[in-house]
Amino acid sequence: MKELISVVYVEDDPDIRELVEIIFERDSTLRLYTCGPVPDILERIRGAQPDIVLLDVMMPGMDGRTVANRMRADPALVSVPFVFMTAKARPQELAELYKLGALGVISKPFDAVTLPNDVRRLLTKHRAAGAE
Repeated sequence: MKELISVVYVEDDPDIRELVEIIFERDSTLRLYTCGPVPDILERIRGAQPDIVLLDVMMPGMDGRTVANRMRADPALVSVPFVFMTAKARPQELAELYKLGALGVISKPFDAVTLPNDVRRLLTKHRAAGAE
């Protein structure tokens, strides 16, 4: 039996959040929590105790970069890996996102069929690197 992986997805677009919920519902090894860029986002992430966090880069108010920086400054979240999801995956932007400590970057529009496996693969890669 596969391990249950807890994922938090922070996305401002409710339609995209719903699509990701539908995609992840079909995979019994992934438990998904979704929310928008709300003021208590760090508390919500802490409460979900995720194995990995997916962050939309461009959001009004608190964008994905800000959430990532706040996670890195929070002792309870500093070791939680995060992946950015963005429609602007140009080389310069990718380099900036990786400098923030991103485990990976998933381009939008993402592939609905492969998204769960992409998340699982990135987390597996992260855990393997930590074991070395």
